[in-house]
Amino acid sequence: MIRFEHVTKAYGQIRALHDVSVDIQDGEFVFLIGPSGAGKTTFLRLLIRDIAPSRGTICIDSWNLGTLPRSSVYLLRRKVGTVFQDFKLLSDRTVFENVALGLEIRGKNDSEIERDVMRVLTLVKLGEKRHLFPQQMSAGELQRTSIARTIVGGPSVILADEPTGNLDPDTAWEILEILQQVNSLGTTVIMATHNAGIVNDLKKRTIALDRGSMVSDEAKGRYHTTHKTAAARHKSEA
Repeated sequence: MIRFEHVTKAYGQIRALHDVSVDIQDGEFVFLIGPSGAGKTTFLRLLIRDIAPSRGTICIDSWNLGTLPRSSVYLLRRKVGTVFQDFKLLSDRTVFENVALGLEIRGKNDSEIERDVMRVLTLVKLGEKRHLFPQQMSAGELQRTSIARTIVGGPSVILADEPTGNLDPDTAWEILEILQQVNSLGTTVIMATHNAGIVNDLKKRTIALDRGSMVSDEAKGRYHTTHKTAAARHKSEA
């Protein structure tokens, strides 16, 4: 389980997140929505200890990320994988080599690497393109490679930061189908997105942020303009 307890992240006088408390259960698929600057990327970066909270507690299962030694952050990032909007693939390595890199770092032998890489490349429908380099591939294929690289080590949580932001609608849905398939196998997925069509059609749990505050948490949410939601909430409280 992932737990935020009264988490605030400030950069000087600017609060990227303010007093956020939320639990995300194992195996959930959660959309994180909100306008640019709402705090979505900060939320995700906190979960991989890329940054630390200014106040509050973040736990993933039995790990308190505030007290996790710097020397153990690599273990956290094996447990929590990240899919980036800009792919972050190595241009001088093939699809197979990009996906295999993390397994090589872990000391897996050649037969294990071959088996595991081909398993995930088959899942993302790239088995026949294993020998291509990134510059030879479409944006959708690059994102599928990025997902394969993330899931090959078997993380229990996947963070996806605008993974469909640079893709056409049909390709975006292909990526969502892969993420849903991974989620169906028990992996928790947290996806930050501005894609209203995807959020409205899938009706997953939706957490909305606005100006660093969590303004709604809906079990079967829809995409909405979060500052209007916040305004309505404050009006009802007045």
